[in-house]
Amino acid sequence: MPLHDHFRSPVSDEHRWNEFHAQWPGELVRTLRTILPAGYRAAPGVYLGSPFEVDIGTHQLDRVASRPASGSGGGGTATLAAVASTLTVEADMPEQDEYEVRVYDAELGRTLVAAIEIVSPSNKDRVASRKLFVGKVAALLHRGVCVTIVDLVTIRPANLYAEVLALLDRTDPQLSPTPPPIYAVTLRARKPPKGRGFLDAWFYPMAVGQPLPTVPIWLTPELHVMLPLETGYRETCDVLGIAPAESA
Repeated sequence: MPLHDHFRSPVSDEHRWNEFHAQWPGELVRTLRTILPAGYRAAPGVYLGSPFEVDIGTHQLDRVASRPASGSGGGGTATLAAVASTLTVEADMPEQDEYEVRVYDAELGRTLVAAIEIVSPSNKDRVASRKLFVGKVAALLHRGVCVTIVDLVTIRPANLYAEVLALLDRTDPQLSPTPPPIYAVTLRARKPPKGRGFLDAWFYPMAVGQPLPTVPIWLTPELHVMLPLETGYRETCDVLGIAPAESA
């Protein structure tokens, strides 16, 4: 099935992009189940940035701050005194949507070995959001986790793979002169016994109307599987009723 543009007409007239993003991780897990070696498991994850979650946290903090504390003398109680902050500034914290699949080594205590990050518009809509996403990818790579970034967001020009490389003061000639807005890339950090570490990348530019690539997922430094993104994509479109005739 050729890749659709899920963010523009005609597909967006009847199908919201976040419906596709919510379904796709589960279909990727279904595909991984057929190709992962024994002892490895995949699980989907969808985490939506929401003011509701912040409100819950604030409510819990308010309850803790107002809880009576034991006082000295007379058996009475005293409230916790407020502590003045050393700095207060305006800070609009960006909300991050996360659509992902995580692969675990179940025989090593459910150790995370690979992550597939499906980019949403909120991940690349402004500088602060992109820095959060790049920081997450860098942290996973530092832990030895293989990271695959899949970006179908046609309405935002930023290329998060290029920004991961910029964090390391590196570039990829395949991104010149203008990085493609949609692509898939697998990243793997490796550290030899001696000397400096390396970052390996398998980059696949994508285009609307073309099939999706098959990408490597590294489970260990020596072991990998090839994940056909096309399979889960086709199943997701089928479940949601996004017909081939709707592609741009």
